[in-house]
Order: sequence, then structure tokens, then C-alpha cells
Amino acid sequence: MTTIKQSGFESFAEFYPYYLQEHSDNTCRRLHFVGTSLVIALLVAVIVGPLGAWWLLAVPLIGYGFAWVGHFFFEKNRPATFKHPWYSLAGDFVMWKDILTRRIDW
Repeated sequence: MTTIKQSGFESFAEFYPYYLQEHSDNTCRRLHFVGTSLVIALLVAVIVGPLGAWWLLAVPLIGYGFAWVGHFFFEKNRPATFKHPWYSLAGDFVMWKDILTRRIDW
């Protein structure tokens, strides 16, 4: 297995293969998918109106909570968020889409 560099990414396209490498465990990916799905559902519920804006405070807890359980207990690595917060956030949503469209395994 080839290890991809961990820093100095010049674009998200360069970062994403590294991001996927850091999410090779199926349970970790599934936890990310569930967390991201819940975040999307929560955002929709706030925008549409059933939930008040105070629920937005739960977004980081839900999103990072599921992801970090996946990393610390299953993947056994540090989340990419610590070094690459914006690319990692984008990676969460792209990986969610890639799982949904079956581009990568669930």
C-alpha cells in the first residue's frame, strides 16, 4: 500500500486521496456517513422550520462526535481535521456523496 503525503496539499483534489486513505476502515466510514447525514438532516430541519436556530449548536457535536469515535476506536488514527480543517470538512461531504452514489464502499 502506498502512503500518501500528509501535508503541503496544493488543492482539494490532491488532498482527497489522502483523506480516503485515513478512512480505510468500513466502520469509520459508516460513522462518518451517519454523522454527516444527521448534520444535513439537522440543517434542513432548522432551515425548514421545525427546529429553532439553537439546534445549530449541536452540528459540531454530532458531526465530530461520530467521526472521532470512528477514528479513535476503529481507524486508530488522528482525524485529518486537526491538520487540515477545511479540506477535511469538504472531504466529509465528498466522501458522503461518494458512499451515497456507491463510488466507494459503505
